[in-house]
Formats: sequence, C-alpha cells, structure tokens
Amino acid sequence: MASPTSPITDNAVTPSRPLAISMGEPGGVGTELLFKAYRHFADFPPGKGPQFFLIDDPFRVEKLSRELDANIPIVTLRHPQETAEQFQHGLPILPLDEDMIDPLRYVKLGEASASTAKAVIASLDAAVTFVCDGTASGLVTLPIQKEALQEAGFSHPGHTDYLGELTKEIAMPKGMARGPVMLLTAGPFRVAPVTVHIPLSQVAPSLSADSIVRTGMVVAQSLARDYGILTPKIAVAGLNPHAGEGGMLGTEDENIIAPAIAALRAQGVDAFGPLPGDTMFHEEARSLYHAALTMYHDQGLIPIKTIAFYAAVNTTIGLPIVRTSPDHGTALQIAGKGIARPDSLTNAIYAADRMAKARASFDVHYAK
Repeated sequence: MASPTSPITDNAVTPSRPLAISMGEPGGVGTELLFKAYRHFADFPPGKGPQFFLIDDPFRVEKLSRELDANIPIVTLRHPQETAEQFQHGLPILPLDEDMIDPLRYVKLGEASASTAKAVIASLDAAVTFVCDGTASGLVTLPIQKEALQEAGFSHPGHTDYLGELTKEIAMPKGMARGPVMLLTAGPFRVAPVTVHIPLSQVAPSLSADSIVRTGMVVAQSLARDYGILTPKIAVAGLNPHAGEGGMLGTEDENIIAPAIAALRAQGVDAFGPLPGDTMFHEEARSLYHAALTMYHDQGLIPIKTIAFYAAVNTTIGLPIVRTSPDHGTALQIAGKGIARPDSLTNAIYAADRMAKARASFDVHYAK
C-alpha cells in the first residue's frame, strides 16, 4: 500500500465516550457475536480499548447468554455515561422502553419476525440519537433482517439509506460532501460501489458522471477525515469488460466514467482510471491506491469478500456520524449453534473507535 500521510500522530484527540450498538435482528447471530466481541474487549485494561453499550432488553440478552452457555455477565445502565465504570463488570445494556420488549421475550433463534421490528427500529433510532448528541462517539449496527422490518412497514432498503434519512438535517462540516456512501474495508483494502442494491440491468442507466463524482468526493474526504490519509489515491473501475476497449465493448467508460474522473481531478482528487475490473484487485494493483470506486455492487464486493470473507467491515461514510457494521447478514441458519465467527463485528468495533478518534483529531487540526 502506498504510504499515506496521517494528521493524527501528535496530540490526537481520544474520545472517552462509548460506542452505541443497535440490537439488530434478535433471531439472528448478532447478539451471540456481541458476546464473543465483549469477551475480547473486556480483557483490555481500562481506557485501553473500545467500550460500548447495547440498546436492547436486558432480560432477553441475559436469557440468551444462559441458553448459549456464553457466561457473559449483564449490566443494566441508567445512562450511557455509566458504560466506562461498568464495562469490565459486564456487557452494558441500556434498556428499551417497556412497551417495546414483550415480543422480544418470545424470540426463537433462527427465525425473524415482524413482531420485533418496532424494537429493532427503536434501538437504532436511540443509538443514532446518542451519537448525534455527543453521548456516544460512534454507532455499530448489528445485522437486521430487512424482510421482517419491511413486513412491519419499514420503507427503506436497509441501514445505509435509513441512516442517511435520520441524519439529513444535521449539518456536515463546511466543505464536506454528504453521503451516505457504502465503504467496505479490510485493512488497507477499501471499496466503494457507486450503485448498490439495484438490479444489474439498471446499473448502466443509473450511472452518471455526477453520481461518480459525488461518491468519489465522499470517499476522498472520508479517507482524510476518518482514516488520516491526507493525499488519497482512488482507483476508478470501468463498467464494461476491458473498460470498454475504446468503445468496442460499451461507451459508458468513455462517455460517463472518464469525464467523471477528470472532474474529480479538477477538484483536487487524485483519481485514475477507468480500469478494467478484472485486473485492478490483485495484490500489486491494490498497492497503488487507497480506495477503489466500483460501478456496481458485486464488482467491488466479490474481491473484498474473497480476500477477507470473515474480517471485512461495512462502513457508511459521508454522514455526520461514525457508523460501522459487520459485513454479513443475520445468518439465521446458524443462529444459536455457536459457530458464527465474530471477526467482522470485532473489526467493526475497532474501526468505529479508530474513526471516531481520527475524525475528532482531524476536526481539531483542519476543520474550519
């Protein structure tokens, strides 16, 4: 990887605020993975690792800990500010309102139900509120089951769009482009798709130079503010095989993507391409850039999940808050079997903590 320049080497700002964790689908693997992640972080000396609190029903979580033989102590909070003093005593949980919790006490692992959707959304809403008001330093979301939420009337495709809606009235720092943009990370390998959850047949009609420029600006600014890379290099994938091969295999690369790259460069972003999608993700090629911009979902997610299937992190950038998530779903089919791996969630917690610290330091040094 090209050597980045980081602004957070001296006098870094280290937030003492905890991370907020939203409960996600209670019938999935989220809570049992959080048990494993908590066990990992609870061994850190006080103040030496990320601390977090879950917004959920303490009774449900304690019952699940017993059922899974997780042996995780539970601490019920009155306020998130108690997290630091309680973290080593047990997994801190801030209770949901009483009118939310009854359906949670009848959850069956491996099954998603619309009956718990109200609690799942309330947990997410509360977590976002705590991050927005400064009580929490960042948000980590456990996986949701979109179909169950939509059956209950949830109208958004997923977390990313909903978080964009929840935070749309909160001002971004001056000069910062607004997302939301999905950024998948695995160590120094970062990928951001321009189009996300749409059918492949709609990708080409949906692409525009403006959407590529907007995504590229969000990525470049996030690399500086959230990752300490002040002069990022961004590789831009073509849409067609061989990046269109001079128009023989499609004109979008020449007519849409190339002008977008020129526009990004005119705005000071070190972007290059369009590159053939089949040759830009091997190890030597990845060493030439800090993030890749891809034109559609699988173009970027296939390589990063091939390289780091269990460890990748899903990050939403271009928001006024820090948000990360494990890069997997609810895994209903293995919930409760004890075989789900916590790598991605553990990395998501690390990532949110690092991003919050980097962002705070960047704002002290560079924000106007």
